[in-house]
Amino acid sequence: MDKTILKKETRTLLTITFILILIGLIFIYSSSSIFALEKCGSSAYFVKKQTFGLLLGIIAMLIARFLSLSFIKKLTPLFFASSLILTALTLKKGIALTIHGSSRWLSFAGFAFQPSELLKMGLILYVAYLLSKKEYHLSSFLFGYLPFLIVLGITGGVLLLQPDFGLTITLFSTVFLLLFIAHFNARHLVITLLSALPVATFLIYLKPYRVKRILTFLNPWNDPQGAGFQIIQSLIAIGSGKWMGIGIAQSKQKFFYLPMQHTDFIFSIIAEETGFVGSFIIIGLFTFFLLTGLRIAWQLTDSFSFFSTLGFVIMLSLQALINIFVVIGLLPTKGIGLPFISYGLSGLVCNMAMIGIIFNMAQEQV
Repeated sequence: MDKTILKKETRTLLTITFILILIGLIFIYSSSSIFALEKCGSSAYFVKKQTFGLLLGIIAMLIARFLSLSFIKKLTPLFFASSLILTALTLKKGIALTIHGSSRWLSFAGFAFQPSELLKMGLILYVAYLLSKKEYHLSSFLFGYLPFLIVLGITGGVLLLQPDFGLTITLFSTVFLLLFIAHFNARHLVITLLSALPVATFLIYLKPYRVKRILTFLNPWNDPQGAGFQIIQSLIAIGSGKWMGIGIAQSKQKFFYLPMQHTDFIFSIIAEETGFVGSFIIIGLFTFFLLTGLRIAWQLTDSFSFFSTLGFVIMLSLQALINIFVVIGLLPTKGIGLPFISYGLSGLVCNMAMIGIIFNMAQEQV
């Protein structure tokens, strides 16, 4: 292992992260200014809140960076259990805040946060913790594989009750990739995945709105003023950008045409205002983020550090991929934001904490 290269890679990952955050601040203001002025009385309302989230994120990142790795590892089971309990509290009426039909937020003293953002960080850390403890039982179903199924089952059950189908799929996909990389029994993994297909199908048909999303995804033009409105407006925004875009802050779709323009569909506004060139830069940055993160992970000799870093990088990259696929019409809507760019304080703070942990683990290595 070349320590100089590892230091360079971690600095590169940090640089990419802050470039994405800066782009996010620019386009949160650009995409939300009209909506914020109409609804909140200030065009800078959302970008100010996101800037506050950035400050909290920097604090979280520094704390995660300077905590001892042994302390993080010891704290992981408690952190996972606490994040799971907090996420489960969103199912309790009175303290839960329901937005767009989902109870994903807790509200205390006028502040709202999304505990599932903590849970996704806690789950990856706990899976890495279990993998570091069970590396000699990988072929055993009872002692090796079953504990992961139980953890995933409980986590998925809580998330689906919110409901948050998109995050459930993202986390399950990330964990199964980690188990595959850890060389778990391939038969166990294949049987689980094959069993998950009918379960996922049943969960989709159990909720009429999920069926409607699938039908809308297949043909949004069947209901252009209803269910298909959002994705059609997204495609109009992306198509309007052409090669070079119509100019930053010049979006037409932000004038109450495209819903959730500063959260889940911010990539549509970026594409409209900066065109193919700007969209390619965003995709390139996330690709670079993934490759840099993988290079860092593969240089870490501690198994807990390796699987934690790998899990964080895969999860954030997968979230970006799903978000972009949704806004260009290649996946049904999921309610997943674009990491570091979409508006959302809870997501930004937790994502930056993950970067701090990666930086910590890399520094412990050198």
